Amino acid sequence: MSQTAAIALAPEAEARTLPANVEAEAAFLGAVLIDNRVIEELQTQLSPTHFYEPVHARIYERILQLLDRKAVVTPVTLRPYFESDEALKALGGVSYLARLTADGQGLLAPRELADQIYDLALLRELISVGRNLVAEAMDTSESVEPMEQVERAEAALYKVAEGASTTNEAKSFASATRAAIGAIEKAFNSGGHISGKTTGLNSVNAKIGGLHDSDLIILAGRPGMGKTSLVTNIAFNASDRLQRDLADGIPVEKSVGAATAFFSLEMSADQLATRILAEQSGISSEALRMGKISREDFQQLSFASQRLAELPLFIDDTPGLTIAGLRTRARRLKRRHNIGLVIIDYLQLLQGSGRANDNRVNEISEISRGLKTLAKELQVPVIALSQLSRAVESREDKRPMLSDLRESGSIEQDADMVWFVFREDYYAKGVEPREPGDNDPPDVHAKWNEWREHMERITGLSELIIAKQRHGATGKVRLRFEARITKFSDLADDDMRAAFESD
Repeated sequence: MSQTAAIALAPEAEARTLPANVEAEAAFLGAVLIDNRVIEELQTQLSPTHFYEPVHARIYERILQLLDRKAVVTPVTLRPYFESDEALKALGGVSYLARLTADGQGLLAPRELADQIYDLALLRELISVGRNLVAEAMDTSESVEPMEQVERAEAALYKVAEGASTTNEAKSFASATRAAIGAIEKAFNSGGHISGKTTGLNSVNAKIGGLHDSDLIILAGRPGMGKTSLVTNIAFNASDRLQRDLADGIPVEKSVGAATAFFSLEMSADQLATRILAEQSGISSEALRMGKISREDFQQLSFASQRLAELPLFIDDTPGLTIAGLRTRARRLKRRHNIGLVIIDYLQLLQGSGRANDNRVNEISEISRGLKTLAKELQVPVIALSQLSRAVESREDKRPMLSDLRESGSIEQDADMVWFVFREDYYAKGVEPREPGDNDPPDVHAKWNEWREHMERITGLSELIIAKQRHGATGKVRLRFEARITKFSDLADDDMRAAFESD
């Protein structure tokens, strides 16, 4: 067999060859058939699609399937699967399987062979991307959007960098099953309640099973409910857990923590950092901003900042980002820092493409679809904050509903989960009765006392309403919210019982 295969890159171009080494593929397969443990020792994630010769790709795919069943793979055990393979007959039939193991040269350097096969496959993918890019760039019709072409080109290059096929082939059920078993194993090892990334809130994890890869989570609420505070807490909790796990020798793929990308379109990076410092030091955000702290407070703040210095949390506060720009920046962070969670604060501040700007509903639909696509492309959970319509304020019960999502029903449609954050004490403060004087009648005193007792029961309590969840049941989770340091936390058992008794 020849080492390289010829292909014409363009009708008018001179015939050129795609980078490939068929002999290296044969030597590697021979090494695997002699010693199945070769695959376990590979550092490169080699898949059948990385092989240039189609017969080699099918042989390798069958080897992986048999190994997954704990079978020993040799030319003899492979023979029944290839006796009717027409392409193999052109190479000499099933006796070709035995010839692969004839000299055993591949055992001298199987890792180097695998690396070469992988690298050559990436080069072929890069050539394919370049060919498509040139063909699209030559199209100058009015319907062509140059920025869309740039976006598609970058997405294709990202897939090449990740070693993914630009053809986006369907996955076999076996590979999908292995991924599902891996998620179940993670949930089992975590104590039976987290199959995704942790929120850092045990009660929330127990309800949703953690933040699942490729999920779009919409967190909505009226102003003042604490949406940004909650996602800031989650961003810290996930990145802090990863940092601690890595320090304990737990690899990234086994950790329920995640390096986090926080796209803040409303607040600056230093404002978000101040919130996290307030949460971790126990000093109020207002005191930090005003500088009203003691020397002891400043020392405590210094200790907290040192501990947070290496946190794998990346804040991008670029204003006016388009959905295409956000996806570009997220891909870059994934490539450089292997982020495992993306947070956007908030969805309505993103901009769509120029075509959709004439219709806000269409623009929001484009943005929500883009965020879902981003979650699937990067294989990470994406949390996007969203505004609610003012219809909430006109109801007696101000708990949000799905119909309150502002500007587009596609937000609900594209989301895998929809959360609402609700604080009853926020609204109760707005209807505070006049404090009675000594000469006021008893009913005025009674009304004041009733309001005060109600406030004592609900102050600091919040609800996270799970209004939609593709993975499980809906419902609500009670949390404690410390407004002074903008921190959400789990309720203690006694507080939990009191909260439900007050319903």
